[in-house]
Amino acid sequence: MEEKAKLTVGDKTIELPIITGSEEEKGIDISKLRSSSGCITYDPGYGNTGACKSSITFLDGEKGILHYRGYPIEQIAENCNFVETAYLLIYGELPNRDQLENFSNSFTEHATIHEDMKNFFYGYPPYGHPMGILSAMVCSLSAYYPELAKAEPTKEEIDRIAVQLLSKIRTICAFSYKKSIGEPFVYPRPELKYIPNFLNMMFSSPSRAYEIDEDEVNAMRVLFILHADHEQNCSTSTVRIVGSSRANLFASVAAGICALWGPLHGGANQEVIEMLAMIYKDGCNVKKYVDLAKESHGEFRLMGFGHRVYKNFDPRAKIIKQKTDALLRKKGIHDPLLDVAVKLEEVALKDPYFIERKLYPNVDFYSGIIYRAIGIPLNMFPVMFAIGRLPGWIAHWKEMIEDPATKIGRPRQIYTGCTRRDFVPIEKRG
Repeated sequence: MEEKAKLTVGDKTIELPIITGSEEEKGIDISKLRSSSGCITYDPGYGNTGACKSSITFLDGEKGILHYRGYPIEQIAENCNFVETAYLLIYGELPNRDQLENFSNSFTEHATIHEDMKNFFYGYPPYGHPMGILSAMVCSLSAYYPELAKAEPTKEEIDRIAVQLLSKIRTICAFSYKKSIGEPFVYPRPELKYIPNFLNMMFSSPSRAYEIDEDEVNAMRVLFILHADHEQNCSTSTVRIVGSSRANLFASVAAGICALWGPLHGGANQEVIEMLAMIYKDGCNVKKYVDLAKESHGEFRLMGFGHRVYKNFDPRAKIIKQKTDALLRKKGIHDPLLDVAVKLEEVALKDPYFIERKLYPNVDFYSGIIYRAIGIPLNMFPVMFAIGRLPGWIAHWKEMIEDPATKIGRPRQIYTGCTRRDFVPIEKRG
């Protein structure tokens, strides 16, 4: 027997179907609510609204669980490389040896961008933020590959555009960094794997060659995997809603990059580093800033604590903390900001204010310290997030356009403006 919810509006009772997911989570289907009751739901931030069905990522914020296609994030981070993870998210299964080799080889084939696109980089000022350049360049790809920028691409075309984006985004990001520091572009090398190729394009120059550091490569691998998808977050929902108009994947991802840019989303790890630096310069008085964060009308906020979804410890934060400790120890780096972060975490997790509100460190709290150790500059932190999140964006866009039930995104609103009034000519307006 189908389970239903009942909603009473005035003297009318409406039955609404209840949908049950594969992990037993439940949702009330309100798709016909307006037609049957004349009402809509009001849910600022869509925190209680399911806009789609998806088989890509499962997240239980109460229990601190994150699964990619059914696989626990801890197992994926421990055993997979980033290309393998991208394949899993996009196609639903882990690749066999031949599939992984073919997928990896296609990245090598499509790593370069059109030579004419280099002219765009020269047109940007050196202080231009890399996220703005990244979004513009990704959208520009649609002009260079118009055969792939279709409203209804075939399966083969989707495969091609996914590989194009996953491979070229490294080159675009590295070129934007080189432009910002006034160094010549470094082209991708076909013999290098995904992450070493990116680091080589970032850090090689005419005066020095980048020496591959496996500890750095492994740390970045884990960060990219942990960022690869996170259910219906702000940027992923943006990709879906833009794509629901049948906008091509280049345009949809460019919009997702812009959404990710914000300090409450992909820019949060940059905000964390800036906060830790401020506390360090102020004598490392961690308790002072914990107390400031607790003031009800205070302007200070502890960045990297709490999460919109997780009401338990962010499972990604546990993994990143371990990788941070391991990387700094192996490289012999003593980062004073890590000391501040550790003290801040210790104080906050013992404070009743944070315990009662379930404010635990999230994925952004330690990721910036790893990027600092590798040598990634602060304004490139959100760009690193974008590279990692790209497989998830592609997977959700692909899932959405292949679902015949998809409708163009069109939220409703509760209007609070003026009621009807008549136009007044300018000479009578006083």
